Amino acid sequence: MIGRIERIEVEPGVHLAVEVPQPSSKPVVMFSNSIGASMAMWDEVVSRISNQVRVLRYDTRGHGQSDVPAGPYTIEQLGNDALAILDALNIQRVVFCGLSLGGLMGLWIGANGGPRVAGLVLANTAPNFPPPSLWRERAATVRANGMAPLVAPTLDRWFTKSFQQHHPERTQELCKMIAATPVEGYAGCCEVLAASDLKPRLADISCPAQVICGVHDPSTPPARGEEIVAGIAGANMIVLDAAHISAVEAPEAFADVLAQFVSNAASITTS
Repeated sequence: MIGRIERIEVEPGVHLAVEVPQPSSKPVVMFSNSIGASMAMWDEVVSRISNQVRVLRYDTRGHGQSDVPAGPYTIEQLGNDALAILDALNIQRVVFCGLSLGGLMGLWIGANGGPRVAGLVLANTAPNFPPPSLWRERAATVRANGMAPLVAPTLDRWFTKSFQQHHPERTQELCKMIAATPVEGYAGCCEVLAASDLKPRLADISCPAQVICGVHDPSTPPARGEEIVAGIAGANMIVLDAAHISAVEAPEAFADVLAQFVSNAASITTS
């Protein structure tokens, strides 16, 4: 389902795997992943929206097919990675759609990316992820023991039991995706979540913003989405029947929200 992949250098010696959008006049949506996920986490949404937008997916540094530089990483590095991809592809303007860690990146890009950002879709995310000790301990645990012990608890945070029971094949694919995440990449991004607090920057975001939450999400419940809405002027929020990875568990509703938002953002930015 993933299209043509290019390896794009985002800083000297660091290349990220990028699904390059096809040439057209349609708006570009740039998708950014959760920690522990590859760009394949967007398959369900992309299959429903690819006829309406140009899809730009990439693997976060340390994840999927991207390079795994030594950590710790910073939110500034991850945000600049995304901007470097846009520069390399000569793409001037995108709707940025990020989930969890990808949503945190979206907040940074919204505050720092200026006219590059036509709009933000911020799914299952928050401006900070306390306590920092949780993420530092998880980074240390992964470096000591590998990813295998994290697969089952991560899956239970990401998806409801109902989803896991009714979609066993997709659940197995996602288990393999989590397990295959490079240890240093996962740990480096844990340190991003430990150190980042973008709450003071929410007021600097002036582009349209759509927040998506999952009613069953134990990691970033709707109350965390309300924090974003309170901080970004004009932001809206919708709650889907899903846990943390709503793009997989409620893809039809997610794709509908995204398509409508892209349509509205395009009309706003061109008027």
